[in-house]
Amino acid sequence: MAGNVTLSAGVRQNLLSLQNTASMMSVTQNRLATGKKVNTALDNPTNFFTAYALSARSKDLSNLLDAMSNGIKTLETADNGLTSITKNLESMQSTLRQARQDKSFQTESFEFETTDTWRTVAFATDADKVGSFAAAHSVTLNSLESTGFDVANVENSTITIGMTDDNGGALDSVEVNIKAGDSAKEIANKINNALRNSENGSQGIRATIVAGEIRITASSLRTLTIASVDSQGVDNLSDFGLGTGTVAAAADDASSVDELVAAINADTIAAESVRASNNNGKLRIENLSTTALAMEIQDSLSAQQENVTIGGNQVRKNLADQFNELRDQLDKLSDDSSFNGINLLRGDKLTITFNEIGTSTIEIQTKNGEAITAARLGLSDVSASELDKDDDIDTLLTNVAEALNTIRSQSSAFGSNLSIVENRTSFTKMMMNTLQTGGDALVLADTNEEGANMLSLQTRQQLSSTALSLASQADQTALRLFG
Repeated sequence: MAGNVTLSAGVRQNLLSLQNTASMMSVTQNRLATGKKVNTALDNPTNFFTAYALSARSKDLSNLLDAMSNGIKTLETADNGLTSITKNLESMQSTLRQARQDKSFQTESFEFETTDTWRTVAFATDADKVGSFAAAHSVTLNSLESTGFDVANVENSTITIGMTDDNGGALDSVEVNIKAGDSAKEIANKINNALRNSENGSQGIRATIVAGEIRITASSLRTLTIASVDSQGVDNLSDFGLGTGTVAAAADDASSVDELVAAINADTIAAESVRASNNNGKLRIENLSTTALAMEIQDSLSAQQENVTIGGNQVRKNLADQFNELRDQLDKLSDDSSFNGINLLRGDKLTITFNEIGTSTIEIQTKNGEAITAARLGLSDVSASELDKDDDIDTLLTNVAEALNTIRSQSSAFGSNLSIVENRTSFTKMMMNTLQTGGDALVLADTNEEGANMLSLQTRQQLSSTALSLASQADQTALRLFG
């Protein structure tokens, strides 16, 4: 047994030195292999646990860094969507401006031969826009002021319009009941409805609103007798300033066309859809809408009737379709601007945590959490008729401009949020580096130093082995006595 072996003091001393050298070589080899001078708590408890805590925090921040990176991509996706929506709105703006500049309205010209008769021109684009005008002299016989008279005096009054033909023969008469609170337009509509329902004699007679007045006009050689009584049967014609009169015959054809042009253009209802002009003695009608205009021209004596349709403005009509398609694409762009299941443009909330204990966060969302949609921006589909008038197009342009301002404001807000997240991302990376290097400084080994130690230990090991060999040879001296 080893315990029964007796070693000399010299051999034992050299053997112990060799064992210590081997132990130190083992420690040095482990440090070189792991790169750390503190591999377990036994090596240095304070440094080991401090480095472990710093490393653990660095890992926690690394996990948060992944979430920040996802947050940045979510914001970039939303910004891409807003950029495309901005371009889409600019295209809508361009479409409306093109419609605003387009004046390709359709026109037709109609000849009026010199004659003792008179003609009626009627046209309509829809049920609410109907005009009927005489082609001979059409002057104002009477006017009813829309303001300035005592409403109490006209309550439940009846206006009676009696008509005679060109030879003085009696024609139909119409009665119109009015009451307090009726507007000028309502009174004019009541008169026109009564005239339209009359069996005969109403051609060329019309109530219109001109310069704030209700005017009752007639044509050709005819006389209108206008009377009014209140609910008590008392004549209150003076309350309206109404009287009777006779229209002179047309002197020539050109005069007839000019007066018809003036009557049409002065009519507030007709002026919304058509524009009349004298085209070298012809009546020129320009359709100011995108809807086809149906015209009816009737000779009062021969009863001949001509029906003509003037097409609508197709350019503006097509631009209305383009506008609606662009509006539809706006919503689709918003729907497709999602990343990893979060769509900020649809009102989703993005929450990003900046520290490992959750006390530093940022919540990113659109204003009031509202989705970016065409409806939210105040934009709706437009009908072709909404592009008929330049004023209506100007209103639409204003709406699109406001929508652009809203998008740009939201884009600026997201840009600010993105800057914050990117700044915190850079800060987190620097913190991770500081924590990791701080922890490593406590446990990492100096490889240069450990390499030098290993070389020194190897030399010492060789020397210890030589010394052990020499000590063993000294113990063998006694063997020579038996040689």
